[in-house]
Amino acid sequence: MFSHVMVGVNDLEASKKFYDAVLGTLGIDPGVANKNRYFYRSKTGTFAISTPIDGEPACRGNGGTTCEDPPGLRDGAVGKLYLAYLRDPDGNKLCGLHRPKAA
Repeated sequence: MFSHVMVGVNDLEASKKFYDAVLGTLGIDPGVANKNRYFYRSKTGTFAISTPIDGEPACRGNGGTTCEDPPGLRDGAVGKLYLAYLRDPDGNKLCGLHRPKAA
């Protein structure tokens, strides 16, 4: 659904360390630098972290969550659902989601 998702961060290197570790558990390579951003690429899309280009501090969205179902489990999937939430160094809320395949 998304070609990419980008979140604003205040400390680019601290955030890179965090996302390298978190995304690394999913088999995604460490972020690749491009000016004031790091990009994480997979077969299904791109995630990026960036310091704001307007020079203002990054801030988190209240109530916002970025989450994508695993391939093949889209609209209409039923059954058990496992969620895990965590926040990055800037307070962005992340959601890990797992829906086991139906028996």
